[in-house]
Amino acid sequence: GIIKEEYLDCYQIETIQEATLLLEEVVKLYNQERPHMSIGNLTPEEIHQTNQKTERLWRNYYPKKRTLVNPLQD
Repeated sequence: GIIKEEYLDCYQIETIQEATLLLEEVVKLYNQERPHMSIGNLTPEEIHQTNQKTERLWRNYYPKKRTLVNPLQD
């Protein structure tokens, strides 16, 4: 996902402790400093602080599963 590709891929993490500390910092950056196109280039924290309702600005790239019903089958 985005956190892995934009933040974690450039580090050589050797221990669980390093991973935990880095991930905590990255999640903080992701939620507090990185603007998100899907919410009008605001940060998630800005949206939560203002209690704004957000319009869905992203596309769902996963098609809905279609279930076919065959009346001739049991």
